[in-house]
Parts: sequence; structure tokens; C-alpha cells
Amino acid sequence: MILCMQQFGIHPNEITENEKEIDKQILEIEKLVKENKKVVAIGEIGLDNHWVKDKKELQRYAFLEQIKLANKLELPIAIHSRDAIMETIEILKGDILPKKKGILHCCQLNKDLVKAGMEAEFYISFAGAITFKNSKNAEEILQIVTEDKMLIETDCPYLSPEPNRGKRNDSRNLIYTAKKIAEVKQIPLEEVAKITYGNGNKIYGLK
Repeated sequence: MILCMQQFGIHPNEITENEKEIDKQILEIEKLVKENKKVVAIGEIGLDNHWVKDKKELQRYAFLEQIKLANKLELPIAIHSRDAIMETIEILKGDILPKKKGILHCCQLNKDLVKAGMEAEFYISFAGAITFKNSKNAEEILQIVTEDKMLIETDCPYLSPEPNRGKRNDSRNLIYTAKKIAEVKQIPLEEVAKITYGNGNKIYGLK
């Protein structure tokens, strides 16, 4: 059986030109969530200084307003953070915090960011990048993340793990990411699958 759930949010790469438009979009998201019982999170939301060189204040505004929306709707959030490590850490330690916590989606392999996420009781989601040969600190990061806060994902169609790096990604490649975690954590592959499946159910409130 395939279980399809949804999440809605304003991605930082799609930020509009002003706060008024952001507020309007957030109202639309709230309406969509209330009409759809399959929505399990608000996301991806967050900050991106890689693809979006400007609109930093608007990105931050949208991020914080969507945390408020998630709190109102009693949903977790999925955070997108790219080349915005210190700004994301600042928000994770700020005054406007998600009550239902959330996920650091496709988490950048930065020790400070991962530690801040763990301290905020977030789940850390790993994609194919942990298998890359040039990912020098992947094993250290994997050891930092406790099993009860660990998730895996594809970030489809991007970040295909080794040995399929450079090809279009999909869920068939999750096994390679899971194998890397099993190797580093020194636990059976089946245990990685069981742990991450259970953690996904927990954060999304699924039975």
C-alpha cells in the first residue's frame, strides 16, 4: 500500500515581492490545510542564500509567519536551509518556535546546524549527500544524530546517492542512503528502515 500525504508552504525560492502578498498566500495555505485532512506539515519553509541572493528579509518574514501558522494549525514544519546556517540557527533559538517541532529537511552536513536542530528537538533528515565521496564530515554528523531523531529522504529528483550520483533520483535509491547509515551506526539495514519509518510516523502524527 502506498500512503500519500501532503504538506503546504511557501518555499524560500518562491518568495514574492512584498509582505502583503506573503500574507495573502499564507491565508490560502491555511484554507487548503483546513479543507484537506491529508496535510501533515507546513513546508518546505525556511531560508535560501544559494539560489536567492536578495529578499532575505522577506524570506525571514515568510519563515516566521509560517511557523505561526503551523502553531495555529497544530502541525510540524519542514525546514529548508541552504547556505543560511547561522540565520537558521538563530531562528531555531528564537522567540517564535514551532510547538509541534519539525524536520530539518535534506539537512546540510554542518555540525553547528545539526546540533542546533537536535537541541530544538527537531528530526534530522538525511539524503543521498551522506554517501558522496567528497562528503568529508558525513560520518561525524551521522554519529551526532541519535536514532530517535533520524530520518531519510530522496530530495527527488536531486541528490541521487552513490552509486547513482548524477542520475535522476527516486525512492528506489533510499536503500543506498540507509546502507550508509547502517554502516556508520553499525546496526542492521533492517533496523535503519524500522527506525526511520517509525520516526516518520511520529513527526507526522500517523498511525
